[in-house]
This record gives sequence, C-alpha cells and structure tokens, in this order.
Amino acid sequence: MPFLTLTDVEAVAREAHAAQTDKAGRPYTEHLQAVADGVRARGGSDEQIAAAWLHDAIEDDALSRDWLDAAELPQSVKEMVLALTKRKGEDLADYTRRILATPGALLVKESDLAHNADPDRLAVLDDATRARLTAKYATVRRLLGLTAE
Repeated sequence: MPFLTLTDVEAVAREAHAAQTDKAGRPYTEHLQAVADGVRARGGSDEQIAAAWLHDAIEDDALSRDWLDAAELPQSVKEMVLALTKRKGEDLADYTRRILATPGALLVKESDLAHNADPDRLAVLDDATRARLTAKYATVRRLLGLTAE
C-alpha cells in the first residue's frame, strides 16, 4: 500500500486541527503551515515535512496514537512524530533527549521553536505568558544544542 502523500498529510493535519486555535487565538493550522514551511526552508526531507504537519497531532489530541500507528506513513515519520510529542508531566530534559535520539526530529523541532518564539506571535500574548514561554523555549533550545554558546 502506498504511503500518504505530503498533500494527503497536510489535508489530514488541517482537518484534525481545524477547530483549534493557538494561544493568540489564531487558527492552529497557521502554526503547522509555518513549521512545515520552516522545515522545507531548512532543507528538510519530505518525511520531515510530513512530521512537521503532524508534530502536535497526538499531543493536542487532534489525532490518536492508534491513528498514527495505522497510518500509511514511513516509520521514520511516525518515529519523529512520537519523539516530538511531549508527554504529560514529562521532564524537558527527557523530552529533548528523545528528540536528539530520533533521526530527523531535531530539524522539525528547530522549525517549531523558531515559529513559537517569533516576536510577532509572542507580542500579542500577555506579559506573564510571553515571559514564561520565552524562558521555556530558550531552555529547550539550550537542551537541544541550538544556542550559539
């Protein structure tokens, strides 16, 4: 059986997240598009772009783990999606170690963090939320080795 195309994956992700909005009240699919575009711009593979479209689907309960397990997707895409899925109560160090241990996942997370930390996106949040998220994203970038230290 052939794998889902990138167009198919995008359509599934858009439908699954259609009712969701981000912290600023924008359609969540805008974030998915930005992450997928960021992966493409960073030279990512089709598998990484597919994972970008699906990177929050399980974590946000937009799609089930059973759906992912049964989906006609390369195993590498499934592994990246699971690596990028933060588990309830999971320590950031454990989460970032799993991303680093999963081939292809770091580039997707780098694109995700770049969009999440976009000053225009953060500017519309209240001060406390903006400060909390800015600190969290900086910590994740440091744990992933994405800082220029």
